[in-house]
Amino acid sequence: MGAHTQGLTEQQSEELLGILKQRFEQNEQRHEKMGWDNVLSKLNENPEKLAVLHRMEETGGEPDVVGYEVETGMFLFCDCSKESPTGRRSLCYDRAALESRKKNKPESSAVDMAVEIDIELLTEDQYRTLQTLGEFDLKTSSWLETPVEIRERGGAIFGDCRYGQVFVYHNGADSYYAARGFRGIVKV
Repeated sequence: MGAHTQGLTEQQSEELLGILKQRFEQNEQRHEKMGWDNVLSKLNENPEKLAVLHRMEETGGEPDVVGYEVETGMFLFCDCSKESPTGRRSLCYDRAALESRKKNKPESSAVDMAVEIDIELLTEDQYRTLQTLGEFDLKTSSWLETPVEIRERGGAIFGDCRYGQVFVYHNGADSYYAARGFRGIVKV
């Protein structure tokens, strides 16, 4: 639990807020009419979420605002790196898949790392929505939240974009590739 409760130094917070503000302003198409000041006040009210965004940034996610939930009053931050985050690749899908491997085990799993960072894997719908905001995973792919029926049969799903089209496909949950990571989402 240590990582979740650990706060950022004032310098880390200021640097991260600078990065987030610049990204926000350079990618207006992802969050039209939301206004940085509104986002900033939410972040200031929730320093623990800023620490989550810091972990997303540190692992190559380049988090940015991709939506707003009217019913909860929360902003949705998602990993918006062009390719699947570099610090979160070569992972099988979850702990059960990791433990089922007899040899050549990866370091961790996407689900375990998402828990460490304190984010959720994108669902297929969230991934398809993200892909309407830009071009992502043109050379890589990202594990997605897998429906129970698929996971119970040993599989997991991932998404990518090829030939101008978003594809969602399946693999054995215990597989892992240097070009497959995962994207996460957090509400602030």
